[in-house]
Amino acid sequence: MRREILIPVCLGTLFLMSQFAAAAPLAEEYLTSGKLDEGAQALQKQLKANPEDDEARFGLGVVQFFQSFEHLGTDFYQYGLLTRSGFGNLPGQVSDFLPHNPNPETISYADFRQMLQTWVNDLNAAEKTLSAIKDPDVKLPLPVLSIKVNLFGNGTLVDGSYLMGSVRTPEEQKQDRNFVIQFDRGDVDWLAGYCNFLSAWGEVLLAIDGQEMFNCTAHLFFEKVDTPYPFLMESNRNFGSLLGGPRGFNRPLVSDILAFIHLWRFELKEPERMKAALAHLEDMQRHAKSMWKFYLAETDNEREWIPNPQQTGVLEIKVTQEMVDTWLVVLDEAGEVLQGKKLIPFWRGKPGTQGVNLRRVFTEPREIDPFLWFQGTAAAPYLEQGEITDFANPELWTRINRTFGRNRFFTLAFWFN
Repeated sequence: MRREILIPVCLGTLFLMSQFAAAAPLAEEYLTSGKLDEGAQALQKQLKANPEDDEARFGLGVVQFFQSFEHLGTDFYQYGLLTRSGFGNLPGQVSDFLPHNPNPETISYADFRQMLQTWVNDLNAAEKTLSAIKDPDVKLPLPVLSIKVNLFGNGTLVDGSYLMGSVRTPEEQKQDRNFVIQFDRGDVDWLAGYCNFLSAWGEVLLAIDGQEMFNCTAHLFFEKVDTPYPFLMESNRNFGSLLGGPRGFNRPLVSDILAFIHLWRFELKEPERMKAALAHLEDMQRHAKSMWKFYLAETDNEREWIPNPQQTGVLEIKVTQEMVDTWLVVLDEAGEVLQGKKLIPFWRGKPGTQGVNLRRVFTEPREIDPFLWFQGTAAAPYLEQGEITDFANPELWTRINRTFGRNRFFTLAFWFN
């Protein structure tokens, strides 16, 4: 090739490469290297210098979301979550996922609550960051299967390709690393909604007083436990030996499992947290509605996580307008239930005469007993006369099954948020 042609071609190639490199979001470097703490600091620095940079803000929210699980995994490892020793000889791939800490710290109930509080704090930080995004055209392309997280607390970085390694060929794993999703403004609400969903469960767990259950059964889950019953840790806690005792079963372990079931009756330690859980569920529903507003307004078609009816998503699952319309009906109905405007049908007594006000379960919390809820007596304080939710209407479920498929709705609901 002549020199006068070669030089411009090389310069043009270098220019395009530099543009591509510059186009990669700042968050990608830290997500794919597993340096989440460094990434959070770098992105916060970027936002301090450029407060309007919503791509950096989106990246920070994603980093903070993964940090919540990294911190939780680190805490579990620190306190010796029973994995290999607790569940016997696991397959090699699973054993890698669930590392056993040979020298764990002793965990107390206060430590356990602090673990939950840290998790909720991390999720709240991610949701706050995501909710501050204003740019309707924000984009965040990420090679999702190359994101690395210290998920199990022992310093080993795990990525999507590794997690799927037992069922993916080497060539497929190589292709996985080029699997890029172009996350956009609707996905901001999608992720924020999941932060709220998980935070709600964390607040419920912190609302209840689980001290007695911890004292009596935490040894089933952790190596060393601060409990008034230290003799519980002297028995065989390997679930693989459940039926392998000298008399045909492991009597101490069976009795521990029965105690765990028996203790599912919780007084409230911090009842105000139930209201916080409700607020998270309401925010989740709000984000779920908002995300479809942005999805339906899109006119591009760029490696979509959740496509609108005119787009093609990376998962190659067709989303129809009927699916969107039906899902929005489901979201509206869930909002009516959370607001107490519609009641959950009561499963005892004459049908259709009264229902449970779910909102009051959170705003007027009482002792939580799943077995008495199943029986019905725990629902008595929340029974009212009023309009029953359409979730009890067979016509709505006929529409749902017709639109999504009889066995696909809950799977797609998990995807749709």
